[in-house]
Amino acid sequence: MIESLFGPISFDPLPHLAALLTAYLLAFPIGWNREREERSAGLRTFPLVAVATCGFVQAAEGISGMTPEAMARVIEGLITGMGFIGGGAILRREDSVKGTATAASLWITGAIGVAVGLGSYDVAVLLSVATIVTLLLLPVVKPSIKRESKRE
Repeated sequence: MIESLFGPISFDPLPHLAALLTAYLLAFPIGWNREREERSAGLRTFPLVAVATCGFVQAAEGISGMTPEAMARVIEGLITGMGFIGGGAILRREDSVKGTATAASLWITGAIGVAVGLGSYDVAVLLSVATIVTLLLLPVVKPSIKRESKRE
């Protein structure tokens, strides 16, 4: 225990380190995909988003007397912030919009970090797997869908 102006402070980084590392590892393949596809956000951005959102949740939980309503407000702020960051990844051109998959990936990476921060590792893993599968498999299917729609 460390004494501060506000009373004793416990310093036990190991549980937080495990959660932050998990958030990082679950977001890394998403960042890898976006980097490989040469998108606006990539290998550094996605793990940092997951670690940051996880860290915000864990830091907020550490406040004594944290109520579910207070945690809900923290998560609402994170959701809004992730939407703002994702909005910055979207580019509108004359006849097209680019970056929506990157924006959605940033948003879901924030959700991964929040889930890990709350201890919902199962949800975090499912979100990560769903995102990776979507980013890897659907680009293969998308061209055939476009060809079919042009025939109609």
